[in-house]
Amino acid sequence: MQAKRKEQANMQVKQVKQDGLLHELEVTVQASEIDIRVDNRLMEVGKTIRIPGFRPGKVPLKILKQKYGRAVMGEILENAVNETTQKALEDKGLQPAMQPKIEVKSFDEGKDLTYTLSVEVLPKFKVANYKGFKLDKPVAKADDKSIDEALSRIASSRRTSKPVESKRASKKGDVVLIDFNGRTAADGVEHPGMAAEGHHLELGGGRFIPGFEDQLIGKKAGDAVEVKVTFPEEYPVPALAGQEAIFDVKIHELHEPVETEINDEFAQSLGMENVDALRKAVEQQINMELEQQSRLIIKKKLLDQLDEAHDFEIPAGMKAQELENITRQVMADYEQRGGEAELNDEEKEELEAIAGRRVRLGLVLAEIGKDNDIRVSDQELQKAVIAEAQKYPGEEKRVFDYFARNRHAIESLRAPIYEDKVIDFILELSDIATRDVTPEQLVEEEQQTLNEGLEDKDKKPAKAKKAKSAAKKPESANKEKSGDKKKKPAKDKEESGSSKKKASE
Repeated sequence: MQAKRKEQANMQVKQVKQDGLLHELEVTVQASEIDIRVDNRLMEVGKTIRIPGFRPGKVPLKILKQKYGRAVMGEILENAVNETTQKALEDKGLQPAMQPKIEVKSFDEGKDLTYTLSVEVLPKFKVANYKGFKLDKPVAKADDKSIDEALSRIASSRRTSKPVESKRASKKGDVVLIDFNGRTAADGVEHPGMAAEGHHLELGGGRFIPGFEDQLIGKKAGDAVEVKVTFPEEYPVPALAGQEAIFDVKIHELHEPVETEINDEFAQSLGMENVDALRKAVEQQINMELEQQSRLIIKKKLLDQLDEAHDFEIPAGMKAQELENITRQVMADYEQRGGEAELNDEEKEELEAIAGRRVRLGLVLAEIGKDNDIRVSDQELQKAVIAEAQKYPGEEKRVFDYFARNRHAIESLRAPIYEDKVIDFILELSDIATRDVTPEQLVEEEQQTLNEGLEDKDKKPAKAKKAKSAAKKPESANKEKSGDKKKKPAKDKEESGSSKKKASE
């Protein structure tokens, strides 16, 4: 059998169009190049293929081409396009911002392959001086007030109740044990989720639709109550949204809350030795949260200065992809709060500005990281995976397996780590003045920083609430991260159709 023929990138590249960062090339791969690739692939196949009358590896190339030439052509064309695309970009000195778009214009057996290559390239820009930024960092430490408030919240979340021994009527804050069965008022239809037995409901807790809990106040154990309510217009079940409904409610028991005393016994129920150890643990947790808030504030100020110092064209594709990601986040957050899943023109404009800012900052941070050889180590990625798995107790193996199988998921963890390392590098070179504030002042300043929104070049203040929620996400879109959406291994949520949620908002 003849020796393998040498493959060469025998092609011609012609610049068809250039519009800003968008380049369009026409690439022609000569028929002889395709023939060489086909022959080499057929010779590899011929080493193992069995054809009557021939020993493996001894089948003539002419016969292999007759029997398998068309079968390998698709593979050859795909490989040829991929390899020549890479070489064409390298020869032209183009660095793609996103995956190039390929369109085959002409090809037939024995003829040249011609295709167009459309690609947006990363912009070339000069990084402004980022050394010596003057930054102000508010710093707070946990005080007795914040610790006491945190302990009170913990105790409140573990509050129990006891049966009411007197024959008094129910009041706000009580817990009633009820059965309920509902139907829509217009047609009397009992929809799924409108009935439950033995349900504990805190009056005034806001768990059920407006008006339901109020009509059970002033009632006694043993009472049967007809509750009339109207489902909110934005109720997630279309058949019930805006509908009037009637519930037949039977009150079995009345309970009153028992305040939890914060003492050694309470501390031990939380796994602490005593109340002093609990206070110390709470103090440490609060200090960690306060430090995170301080970092968020100074990070925002640093990014503001970087954004102010850079103004260059960004790839439209990267901006569009980032805008899609932000919009999806905002819509999901807003829908969870029961709002209308629509954006007005002002909000769309603001989200677009935020997307552009993120992409531009991501490119700037990536360039600073490259210039200073900043990298994300395998150990840092492994630590991030472990941290992600710890969010889902009992499901750690499933999370580890998910990241082991999904390279893009790993890359989605790399981007924020890389960004933080670059930001830490710049902070080390900055002139930072710390300022002591109370925890309350720090929280207020953090909210003010987040709600400032994005200011455009004309200094117009951002107003859209939905866009402000997007500003709470990571600010830059690092060019190292994959364009694929992160598929988070979410923990199974409580079924929305559980009896505890059925008649609630």
